[in-house]
Parts: sequence; structure tokens; C-alpha cells
Amino acid sequence: MKFFKLSLALLLFSINTQAQNILITYYSKTAHTQSLAEEVAKGASSIPGVQVVLKKIDQTTTKDLLNADAIILGSPVYNANLAPEVVQFMSTWPFEGNPLKDKIGAAFVTAGGISAGEELAQVNILQSMLVFGMVVAGGDDWTSAFGASAITNEGVFKTENLDKLFLQKGFSLGKRVAKIAKKMN
Repeated sequence: MKFFKLSLALLLFSINTQAQNILITYYSKTAHTQSLAEEVAKGASSIPGVQVVLKKIDQTTTKDLLNADAIILGSPVYNANLAPEVVQFMSTWPFEGNPLKDKIGAAFVTAGGISAGEELAQVNILQSMLVFGMVVAGGDDWTSAFGASAITNEGVFKTENLDKLFLQKGFSLGKRVAKIAKKMN
């Protein structure tokens, strides 16, 4: 009987401590979206028991998508839309049998200016994730309701590097998604 109880306890412990796999994948032409992706990865990695995979979309495989408990996708904003490369990438996601159903999804984008369409682009990503049956998550407060976004080329934000405010939003998004992934498992 003691052996049975010990075996059951070890099994339950192994189930509860299984690492959550967070895939952060992105397209970046000018390195701004890559910088935000790296900050999202830092946020997700700050949660114990989370394994983060950070890849450009052209390096991301179907196996990466299937192995992930959460997928956080990033794109630059082009005229209030996603980069064509991101749209093409999402059109290759597996649909038959609904293998992405119940995975967590989240979005981040970088835009050249304020009101350049960053919220529309984020919603486009989230809408596509919903079609795949994913559970979508936004940022950690009302100022990042659709995920993380950054402005790269306007006013005080016209610098080579992303402003700390936007990097913090990326970090917070990664951290929130990792926490949700742990709770859902």
C-alpha cells in the first residue's frame, strides 16, 4: 500500500511540475519587432517551470506550433495590417483535426507611429487564433488590452531602440501568458 501511495504521489508531482512550452515567433524587418519579441521571451522566462522557444517565423515549424502550450506571435504593422509574411505564415498553420484548439494565443506588434493601426493588427492576429480554437490573452492591464505594442518612429519614440515603456509591455505580456499557461495545465 505504501508503494502505491508513493507511486501515486510521484505521478501527481510529475504532472503538476511539467514545464509549459511557450513559443514566441515573429517577423522583423528592422529589428524593432525582434527587440519586442526578446522582451516578451524575458517575461515568459521569468516564470519558473516555463520553457521558452524564441524563433523567427521562417524558422518556426509545424512541430513547434504543436509542441507549444502557448503561441505568442509578433508582426510589424503595415498600413494597419500585418506584414504579408505573417499572414502567409498563419495560413500554413495546421487546421485539420483542430490541433491548436485550447492553446493560449497572444499578439505583439510594432508600428511606425501612434494610431498607425497597431490595435487593428493585434486584433487580426487574435481573430485568426480564435478561428483555430485558441484561447487568447491580452496584456496585463487596460493599456495593453490586445497584447503588447510599440511605436518606433514618432515624436519622443523616434529612436533606434524601443522605449522602456514598450519593452515593459512586452515583458508583462510574456509573463502573463506564461502564468496563464501554468494555470491551465
